[in-house]
Order: sequence, then C-alpha cells, then structure tokens
Amino acid sequence: MKLKITTVGNSAGVILPKELLARLRLEKGDELYLLETPDGFRITTYDPEFAAKMDVVEDVMRRRRNLLHKLAQ
Repeated sequence: MKLKITTVGNSAGVILPKELLARLRLEKGDELYLLETPDGFRITTYDPEFAAKMDVVEDVMRRRRNLLHKLAQ
C-alpha cells in the first residue's frame, strides 16, 4: 500500500486510509510503534503489556548493571 507524507503543522505525517485503519483495528488517537528490523522498518500497534514488561526489564538493567556485566563475561 502506498502512503503519502503530508504536512501536519510544523511536522510531517502519514495519512492512513480508512480501509487500512479497519484492517489494523485502529482508531484516531491509538498509538503505534516503529521498529527498525534487519529487513527494514515495521509499524506495529501499541501493546501496553509489552511496554510494561519493557519498563521492568529496563529497571532491572539499571539496578543490576554490574551483575549483568559480570554475567556477560
């Protein structure tokens, strides 16, 4: 599907056609993630459960940095 970049205020945005929104089960105001992969970029819907897990992982990595460093050796 071809999408066009358009001006939105001082920024740029992509208009998602109504059919694509329906297929992705998205509505105005929903959040998306843009992930860089070895094959290019992937757009995915926001997953609150995954985001919560990532918050926990980042907290553990911050608090246990030295331990994780030793384990990596």
